[in-house]
Amino acid sequence: MARHRTVSVERLINAPAERIFDVLADPSRRCEIDGSGTLVQMTSSQARLALGSTFSMRVRVGVTYPTNNRVLEFEESRLIEWAHWQGQRWRYELEPQDDGGTLVRETFNWGTSRWPRVAELFGAHKKNVPNMEATLARLAALVEPAADGDTQLDPS
Repeated sequence: MARHRTVSVERLINAPAERIFDVLADPSRRCEIDGSGTLVQMTSSQARLALGSTFSMRVRVGVTYPTNNRVLEFEESRLIEWAHWQGQRWRYELEPQDDGGTLVRETFNWGTSRWPRVAELFGAHKKNVPNMEATLARLAALVEPAADGDTQLDPS
């Protein structure tokens, strides 16, 4: 029997799902919202992600290395999931709320990895929980209205 190999975090963000999704679907914003501190830079991507899109980035975990990613699931303003060459997946689900906010859930799935036991030995699943919490906090800070009613999100 296969073990359940996912961890998720949620955050209620005071912003519409469309605004949040615009950031998540823009690979140039990945380093800006990364809560792990491991993303060094984007190296290639499309302007906006869609189903089947690919994007590459440089990651630093001990050493710096490139990683290529492919979008596996995509539903505008609701869902985006991608995987890198090792097979681990990152997923964002957005659930609009009646008050105009959005419940955002980020999930790390290492059960799809080529070597799930290696991820467990290195504790990736445990380390990713606080990293994902930090990512959602950074995302919220970027898209929620400031005291003056404006957002930090650059519309360009």
